[in-house]
Amino acid sequence: MTKRIKATINPAVLTWARETAGFDLTAAAAKIDVDEEKLAAWETGDDQPSIPQLRKLAEAYKRPLAVFYLPEPPTNSFQAMHDFRRLPDLGMRSFSPELTLEIRLAQQRRELALELFEDGDETPAPFKVETTIATNPETAAAALRDALGVDYDLQSHWRDPRVAFLAWRGKIEELGVLVFQASRISSDEASGFAYWSDVLPFMVINRKDAYARRTFSMFHELAHLMLRQSGVSDLDIEGPRPADDEKIEVFCNQVAAAALMPRDLFLKEALIAAKGNGRHEWDDASVQLLSLTYGVSREAIVRRLLTLGRTTEAFYRRKRAQYAIEFQQQRQRDREKNEGKPIPRNMPRETVADYGKPFVRRVIENYHLDRISLSDVSGYLGVKVRHVPGIEQQLGYS
Repeated sequence: MTKRIKATINPAVLTWARETAGFDLTAAAAKIDVDEEKLAAWETGDDQPSIPQLRKLAEAYKRPLAVFYLPEPPTNSFQAMHDFRRLPDLGMRSFSPELTLEIRLAQQRRELALELFEDGDETPAPFKVETTIATNPETAAAALRDALGVDYDLQSHWRDPRVAFLAWRGKIEELGVLVFQASRISSDEASGFAYWSDVLPFMVINRKDAYARRTFSMFHELAHLMLRQSGVSDLDIEGPRPADDEKIEVFCNQVAAAALMPRDLFLKEALIAAKGNGRHEWDDASVQLLSLTYGVSREAIVRRLLTLGRTTEAFYRRKRAQYAIEFQQQRQRDREKNEGKPIPRNMPRETVADYGKPFVRRVIENYHLDRISLSDVSGYLGVKVRHVPGIEQQLGYS
């Protein structure tokens, strides 16, 4: 029997690759189907993986095989993300391998976008909208809405959660923000994350969420960028957080709500004005109508009514529980409906949806100017070459 050739690598690189991929030792060993003790021996240098085993590690950690042959672990890692999420019942918060990968990929896309600007001797426009935690959220939201250039007539005309999400996304991108979407992350883990920089800041929104929730997530992350912060968020107000994180997350939620549902416009709505001052209960039809008008979820509407003194805490909590049950029931119906059925994919549409038109257009324009090859386009966008014409059609190229 031929003896397997061992990979001659620095064990410290193995440890670095695992940790930066978001795996603990147990999870990594299970992922590549080896004993935990064997993986530990590779990382201490007491043993070495074979070439096929190293390929498995490269696939699990989403790293090129060549990275494992570096003499030392890389030191120029990307900026770490602050964790603004709720604390779990037990233990410390941590990023899953899926979330870790999405953060790394988004940061790489931004670096690539900067290179593409540089290749064209161009400089990205700076992101200028800013605020502080001491600012009244209604004031910060008004400034943000002015910067986005959306009035009531335009917003109320959208009247469809998907249309509203896409329209707001376009407006946010015009401010110089890259807006990506991620489909690997569980909705229970994170609603999104943001990366602050004075040029090409970005946010990543969880594509598994409903469109109305995604819209709110964009504004929540935009508030983080206005505060000049990077971090991972969830939108749930329930659950413990460190005091400073709690203050920031409440502020970002308040700014998002006020930007999407401006106080004066919201209170002038005919059905709200008709009830007048006081804390009222609201029928489902009224909440749904307001939800369509402002392109937000029903829970966001009820929460805004509570914030503005137009309903009670008890009513909000009752409706919040109702909506959560209805969401789970709908998700179960969808699972049963689609069980066993292949889900058709439109790769050009998915690519533009996940990467955003500004980034994809920048890549395609550089290809048309012969600055990058068709193979480069395929690699940058993570699609096969045959999908490139479809992507061009998505962007409006003939």
